[in-house]
Amino acid sequence: MLFSEIYGAYFNAVAEILSKALEGNITDKALTDIAAKKAFSESTLVIPQALKSGEWPLLDKDLKTVLRHKADMPLTMLQKRWLKALLMDRRIALFEPDFTGLEDIEPLYVPDVFVFFDQYTDGDPYDDESYIKCFRTALKAIREKRMLKIAFKSRTGNVRCDLCVPYCIEYSQKDDKFRLLTADKSRINTLNMARILHCEICEEYDQNGLCFPRGHLKELVLLLHDERNALERVLLHFSHFEKETLKLDEDNYQIKLHYDTDDETEILIRVLSFGPVLEVAEPQEFRNLVKERIRRQMNVGNGMG
Repeated sequence: MLFSEIYGAYFNAVAEILSKALEGNITDKALTDIAAKKAFSESTLVIPQALKSGEWPLLDKDLKTVLRHKADMPLTMLQKRWLKALLMDRRIALFEPDFTGLEDIEPLYVPDVFVFFDQYTDGDPYDDESYIKCFRTALKAIREKRMLKIAFKSRTGNVRCDLCVPYCIEYSQKDDKFRLLTADKSRINTLNMARILHCEICEEYDQNGLCFPRGHLKELVLLLHDERNALERVLLHFSHFEKETLKLDEDNYQIKLHYDTDDETEILIRVLSFGPVLEVAEPQEFRNLVKERIRRQMNVGNGMG
């Protein structure tokens, strides 16, 4: 709560709304636009309503703010300690974060305080110098929009070389692995970062002559009944997925979720974890997966009985 509510995306969105209100430039449309831009797509369901209804007593009925000065958001010591703890993560270290201002701050916790029981134990070798070098080289090529020459070990154990267009790097929490996505004119190719033995940045590529498809993405339509704070829990749980949220009535929402086919099993487990408050509306294939998984669990339970 300290970091997702205070000084987080919601706080920054509200701060800009209040700043515009101080200038006398806030309207209903601007309020909604700022919420969508500064926070999340579903924030337009929460922030404008909370401000206009008086639940958050920061604007009056004429959209005038009660504040006299623009919002300032300095970091507290607790937040600095939390940031220092995050930056000690080996995965975050791959991105060479800036520790300026946190040099003498004691971390709130150390990385090994957590024990993960829901992911594989053969994650990427984050401390390996060769892995770190390849990761940062690929990341630089993506940022500079340049070709990448890579040598990697295939699934069969053979070493292959390829000249590719790096598209993005994604992380699988279940596998604890990073994957490099490369693009060509017809599709997205996926390669585990740990399989890359060497890579070298090459010339820039023509962005106009290359189409970046969406990859092997699927759309999942979910119906959510908001009880026991289910809406907040679901949106937080799927926060790193592309999604659209539509309010159907006072307690029910439709969520369209986009995910990679490689993550389908993980998505299935996550959906099932919410029980009856979350229903799969589409596609039928995913509904069948839900039914099959529940059937198997019931059979296991009956067998144990």
